[in-house]
Amino acid sequence: MKKRQHVLLTLVMIFCLIVTACGKNAETPEKEQKPESTSQTEQGKEEGKEENEVIEVSTVSPSDQYLKFDEGESFEKNAVYDAYERDIGVKITNKWIADSSQFKEKVKITIASDDLPDFLLVNATQLKELTEADMIMDLTEVYDEHATEETKKFLTMDGGMQMKTATFDGKLMGIPSSYNPYQYQSLYVRTDWLKELNLPEPKTMADMMTIAEAFKEKDPGGTGTSYGLAISKDPFNQATGVTGLRAYLNGYHAYENIWMEDGNGGLMNSDIQPEVKTALAALQEMFKKGLIDPEFAVKDVEKAAELIYNNSIGMVFGASWTPAQLVKGAVKDGEVVQEWGVFPIPTADDKPTLNQIGLGVDEYYVISKKAKHPEGVIKLLNHWIVVDNHPTDEQKVYEFGNDMVEKGSNYWLLNPLRVGKQKDNNGEVLPKAIANKDESILETKDHRTRYARAMEYVNGDTSMWWEYLISGPGGAYSLVPDIQKNGQNLQNKFYGAPTPTMVERQEILLKKRDEVFFKIIMNQVSIDEFDKFVEEWKKLGGDQITKEVNEWYATHK
Repeated sequence: MKKRQHVLLTLVMIFCLIVTACGKNAETPEKEQKPESTSQTEQGKEEGKEENEVIEVSTVSPSDQYLKFDEGESFEKNAVYDAYERDIGVKITNKWIADSSQFKEKVKITIASDDLPDFLLVNATQLKELTEADMIMDLTEVYDEHATEETKKFLTMDGGMQMKTATFDGKLMGIPSSYNPYQYQSLYVRTDWLKELNLPEPKTMADMMTIAEAFKEKDPGGTGTSYGLAISKDPFNQATGVTGLRAYLNGYHAYENIWMEDGNGGLMNSDIQPEVKTALAALQEMFKKGLIDPEFAVKDVEKAAELIYNNSIGMVFGASWTPAQLVKGAVKDGEVVQEWGVFPIPTADDKPTLNQIGLGVDEYYVISKKAKHPEGVIKLLNHWIVVDNHPTDEQKVYEFGNDMVEKGSNYWLLNPLRVGKQKDNNGEVLPKAIANKDESILETKDHRTRYARAMEYVNGDTSMWWEYLISGPGGAYSLVPDIQKNGQNLQNKFYGAPTPTMVERQEILLKKRDEVFFKIIMNQVSIDEFDKFVEEWKKLGGDQITKEVNEWYATHK
C-alpha cells in the first residue's frame, strides 16, 4: 500500500512539473526597453501585448498636387493606410496635413514648438538640430532589432555612406530617404543635324564647340535664329537636370560646389578652383560668338527648352531622364521629327571626364523620443522596400489603390515612408533586353516597367520614344556601365550636417558665386573677375567653412 502511494505521489509530482513547464513556455516573455536617458518616455511593446495587435504611429503629410484620391478617400481613410494596417499591423494617422508648397515651413514650426509626430521627414540641418536638442530617438537598437536583413542590405548598397550621414557619435539618428547617387549627366545632340552637316560625334570639348558653331551658322532647323547650347537661368543648381552647366564644368575637370581632396590630406571647395575659371572663359567665348541665347539668364527650364522644341537649338547637357523633356519637341502628331543621340561628357584634354555625383540623400526620417512604438516605423520601412521592389499582385494596392490599375494619380505618394534604391543595374540589363527582346533577363519592377514602355516604342507607339532613348541600345543608361567600371565619377567628400558657418553664410556665398559667374559668362566683366571672387569668397566665410569642414574630415576619413 505504501509502495502504491509512493508511486502515485511520484506521478502527481511529475504531472505538476510538466504543467508548470508548459505554462512557462506558453508565456510571452517581456521585452525590456532600454531608455536612452532617464527622461525618455518608455518605448516598445506594452506588457502582455500580442504579436498581432495593431499599433499606431503618427506622422505629417504634404498634400501633393499630383496625388489624386479614389472616390470617397482622404488622408484619414484610404487603401494604402488600410493595407498597412491589414498587412503589418501598423495604423497610420496624421498629426497634420499641409499643402506641399507650405509643408517645409510647417515642419519648421512643428520642430520649434516641440510638437513632433511619432516620425517625420526632415533635412540634414534639422536632423542635426533635433539630435542636439535631444528631441529624437537613437535608432541604433530598434533598427538593428526590427529591420530585416533585406532592409539592412538595401540601405547599405553604397557601402554604408548614406547611413553614415545619419550617424552622430556612433548613434543612428535617422533613416536616410535614399536615392541613387550614381546619376550621371550626358551630352544630348541632334544626330539628324550631325548627319546633315557631316559632323563627327563629340568626344572633346573642342568637338562640342565645333558642333555648336556649325548649328549656329548653318541653322539646320531653318528657324533663322539658332544657338549652339541650351542653358537656363539656374545652371549651377545641382537639381537642374536639363539645361544646366554642371556637366559642362565637369568636361573641364571643374565641379559645382562639392568638397574634394586638396592633395595635402584635407578638403577644398570646388567652386574656387582654377579649372572653374577655364570653364567660365570657354563659356564666355561661346556667348561672345552667339552660341548661347542672350536671354538665358531670365528663362526657366521650360522656357529655355522651347528653343529646343522649335528647332533653334540642337545640343543640351542633361540627366538620364532628359529625353522625357526632349520628347515634347521630338514627337509631333505621332511622328518622330527630331533625332537625338546621347554621348558621354566630352573632355577638354586627354584626361577622362569625371561625372560629379552627390551622396544620394538630402532628407531623413526621424522618430520622436516620445514615440511609443518606434518599431512600427521600422516595420513601415521594411514593408515599403518589399512592395516597391518586388510586390505580389495583391501588394500593387500600395501603388495604384484598391483597383490596382494605373490611373496616373500618383497614388503611391500616400506611402508615408519611402526610400529609393542606392544602386541599379539598368545599364547592364535594359539595353540588352530591349535589343534582343528578351524579358527573361529582367530582374526588377523598374526593369519590367521600362522594358514594357521601350517595347511599345519598338512596336510603333512613338509617344514612348523618350523611354527608348533612356533605356534602349545607345541610350543614357547604356553609358553607365563604362563610367562605373572605369571609376569616372567624383563624389562629394563632405557628408556631415552643414557646419555652423555654412548655415550662416552658404546662401550668401552661392548668391555671390552665381552673380559673378553670370557676369563672366555674359561678357559683362573680365574673366579675371573670378580671381577677385575667390578672395571675396574666402573673406565672406569660405575660409572659416573650409576650416570647419576639415575639422570634421579629420575624424571621418
